[in-house]
Amino acid sequence: MVREKYPVELAPPEREQLQQLIRGGKSPARQTARARILLKTDEGWSAAKVAAALDLSAGTVFRTKRRFAQEGLASALSERPRPPRPRKLDDKGEAHLIALACSPAPEGHDHWTLRLLAGKVVELGLVPSMSHEGIRKRLKKTPSNRGRRRSGVFLR
Repeated sequence: MVREKYPVELAPPEREQLQQLIRGGKSPARQTARARILLKTDEGWSAAKVAAALDLSAGTVFRTKRRFAQEGLASALSERPRPPRPRKLDDKGEAHLIALACSPAPEGHDHWTLRLLAGKVVELGLVPSMSHEGIRKRLKKTPSNRGRRRSGVFLR
């Protein structure tokens, strides 16, 4: 028998807490999956068997067991904060995008589309790449409305 690197041995109160968390039905899915991992591992299941039974990766099982062994039950169940992604467009770039969206459409087009704006922002060298979805999110934050007669930022 292979010795586990991070064995899971739950105390009776911990086991009861995990069973209540699963039965409650109000916990996030990831937290419930981690609770199931710890309970199955405590019952003597191998990591591969737990992963197959819960339809998870073996890495998820391993990381959950490691966090339980090193940091305890609360840490094993909770999400770690993820670092925020850096913004592609800074404030100056967003101002340029808004001005561009409020300007007349390019030759051969009736109005600016999100894809046209994304291509123009890249063409102007404001960013190396930009998706139309990123453009949509930036424009949604502004009070401009292309459906109005005056689509400027300041509404009267």
